[in-house]
Amino acid sequence: MKIGMNMHLWSTHITEEHYDDIGELKAIGYDGIEVFLADPDRKGYVDLGNFLQSIKMEVNGCLGLGPDQDPISKDPEIRQAAVDKIKEAIDNMHAAGGKNICGPFHSAFANFSRNAPQEDEYQRSAEVLHEAAEHAAQAGITLTPEALNRFECYLCNTMAQLKKLVDMVDHPNLRGMFDPHHANIEEKSFAEAIDTIAPVMTHVHISENDRGTPGAGHIPWDEVFGSIAKTGYDGWYYIEAFSRDDVDFANAINVWREFNSRMDICRDGFAFTKAMIEKHQRQ
Repeated sequence: MKIGMNMHLWSTHITEEHYDDIGELKAIGYDGIEVFLADPDRKGYVDLGNFLQSIKMEVNGCLGLGPDQDPISKDPEIRQAAVDKIKEAIDNMHAAGGKNICGPFHSAFANFSRNAPQEDEYQRSAEVLHEAAEHAAQAGITLTPEALNRFECYLCNTMAQLKKLVDMVDHPNLRGMFDPHHANIEEKSFAEAIDTIAPVMTHVHISENDRGTPGAGHIPWDEVFGSIAKTGYDGWYYIEAFSRDDVDFANAINVWREFNSRMDICRDGFAFTKAMIEKHQRQ
């Protein structure tokens, strides 16, 4: 079991100016960080990886795609752009020393057709993800696409839809993840949702209903952690909370206010997550 912090709380572009904060995360007890992989500059990832190695922390990545890189587009050039962007992210994650890339890269973020998801869209997504997974295998990286709520995508809103897509891709380097923030909107039962994705679940986000400090909202955390523990999961738990420090990102995901101070979120979120994991591992 490892606990990490998603750096979106600071920015989608992590540089040397964030190294002191990362060091503070290490002091709190975090095992690693999760960084956004939109920036194509390889050197920044190499530098980050070297720094993290020096303080004995790990790194994983996350990725989202825009409408000009949509894996479910009917346009083959746009689908190829999706493949290219995911491969670029894989190469940059490898340069940083990471082993996992999560995120909603099964389709473009908030790019709606005004129709329900179609079978040919799942098929196009599966083809793109399979090609990307082949590349990921060469780098020793696992891709874990993420189901989002209905306001942010339409291809994969539920664990059942995500599991269907993972099964269609049928590649060992393409698995799935669980995020309770989105499940809180889309699922009838957290326990049933986790049970659905469990056979392919290799990544977990810990995100509160309001995107603030885990444990301070209304997510039924005992059900979440208890259900995860029953699956035998022993991977990463990444806390995902947001602020308005990166205004463009905050606007894109509709975060309009601050919750708590960053380090209060980090300290309290870590203590809560660690306690919940230990509680349910004992049961």
